[in-house]
Amino acid sequence: MEEAERQPVRIAALADIHIRETDRGKWVDCFNDIAAKADIMIIAGDLTDTGDEGEAAILIEELKQCKIPIVGVLGNHDYEKGRQKLIRQMLQSNNIQMLDGEAVVIKGIGFAGVKGFGGGFDKYMLSMFGEGAMKSFVQEAVDEALHLDRALARLDQDHDNIKKIAIMHYAPIAETVIGEPEAIFPFLGSSRLAEPLTRRNVVAAFHGHAHSGTLEGEAPGGVKVFNVAKPILEKSGYDCGYYLYTI
Repeated sequence: MEEAERQPVRIAALADIHIRETDRGKWVDCFNDIAAKADIMIIAGDLTDTGDEGEAAILIEELKQCKIPIVGVLGNHDYEKGRQKLIRQMLQSNNIQMLDGEAVVIKGIGFAGVKGFGGGFDKYMLSMFGEGAMKSFVQEAVDEALHLDRALARLDQDHDNIKKIAIMHYAPIAETVIGEPEAIFPFLGSSRLAEPLTRRNVVAAFHGHAHSGTLEGEAPGGVKVFNVAKPILEKSGYDCGYYLYTI
């Protein structure tokens, strides 16, 4: 779609909803409100509370009346029981686009997503040095950043001048985790995730994970970054715990 023809697209973004099996009926009104006010919904990880497929089933039921496209990534809670592949398959089978190093175009906007990983930020970012366990930790962050970069690159290859949005669970910058104890910053995200955002001229990135962090920050190159963890949005006064972004 040519830029001149494309109409503004409203994106409702939220994360860390931590659905439990006791939450049946809790989210219907919120999701209906999102469907009425937005064109696309983003869920940036921790869809379930303990990574149980029963929790995923409740989420699917809650979303059935939400008729707008939904795109998201899994978070660390969704991996807790080792059932992340099953949860992803369940969501995909119900028309919820779950990205894990992939990209998708919805309403003329390109979305690329990964879970991401920790590793720290800027000059305090962990390096690939020392014990094998430490190297494996850092390698996970490197791999996630590479997956994100490749997904964004595919959007550029397949579409001219497309506007791109990145979705991840872990933070790509320190600015949006400020408010959390500094001692746990290395476990909240990694600056390696910010490099593809700048290189691929991403318009905005959405993440969660840091419940006590900061709503908005900026990656190098002017990329807007939003921490849309539900506790942060509720504390900031956003209705129903979602952030509405127009592109």
